[in-house]
Amino acid sequence: MCDTSVLVDLVVLGVIGTPRGIKGNVRIKSFTEVPEDIAAYGPLWNAQATRSFSLSIVGERQGYMIAHIDGVNDRNAAKALKGAKLHVDRAKLPPPAKGSFYHVDLIGLNAVTEKGDTLGTVSAVFNHGAGDVLEIEGGTIKNLVVSFTREVVQEVDIASGKLVIKLPDEDNELNEVEDI
Repeated sequence: MCDTSVLVDLVVLGVIGTPRGIKGNVRIKSFTEVPEDIAAYGPLWNAQATRSFSLSIVGERQGYMIAHIDGVNDRNAAKALKGAKLHVDRAKLPPPAKGSFYHVDLIGLNAVTEKGDTLGTVSAVFNHGAGDVLEIEGGTIKNLVVSFTREVVQEVDIASGKLVIKLPDEDNELNEVEDI
C-alpha cells in the first residue's frame, strides 16, 4: 500500500482513451519516451491521488497502447474512465538528460526576450505532431505561441525560473492564438 499523502509532485504520463473490446481493455495515449513504458512505473494515479491504476500492456494499435487495468473487467467500467489522466510520482522518474526537460518543468517559467523584456509565463506545452510549442500568457501579447526549438528558445534556466526567447525579425509577426 502506498501512502498517498506523499504523492504531491505528480507528473502526467498518459491519458485513458476509449474502450477496446468488451473485457475492459482501454486505449492509452502514452507520453513516455517508449510508449509501453507507461506500465513500468508501478501504479499510476488520478490527479487527486485518490485512485490508483495498475496497468498491463496487452498490445499497441495506431500509436495507442492497449492496456488492461486491474479491476476493470467490462466495457462499461472502461468507458467510465475515458479521459482520465494517469500520473506518477515525480520521484519515480529518471532525471531528464542534460538539455532535456519534462513539459511540467517548463510550465510556470517566466519568458523574457534576449533584452530582458517580460513576455509572460509559460502556461502550456503542446505537441500536435510537428514539435513542441509553448503557450505564453500574461504578457503584453495575448496568447503568445512560440516553437520550442533552440533557434527560438535560447536558454532554459529551471533554477531561476525563466527562459529566454529570441523574437522574430521586425519583418515577421509573432504568432498569436485567436479566441474561437
